[in-house]
Amino acid sequence: MNAFLVIDMSIHDLKAFMAYIRGVPAFIKKHSGKYIVEGAQPTVMEGDWSPERLIIIEFPSRKHAVAFLEDPEFQVLVTLRHDTTTSNVLLVDGCL
Repeated sequence: MNAFLVIDMSIHDLKAFMAYIRGVPAFIKKHSGKYIVEGAQPTVMEGDWSPERLIIIEFPSRKHAVAFLEDPEFQVLVTLRHDTTTSNVLLVDGCL
């Protein structure tokens, strides 16, 4: 069953964050993922959730998504994301 990472992000230091933007696609590809939504500015249609930027990445399975997040080589970029953004990351399973 496919799985999705849903990331709600507010960027505080775009200049420094550019290294993350340049580096993350290789790790997504390494773990068989693909962007479904890439940095979109969403329009809230209902409720009070106000994401600034929304990213959705699809993986073939939850195992692939977790391997992406936990990849030791990726952790340098994770630290960079933590230092330059406020972000929330959700892992959800897709439909059969």
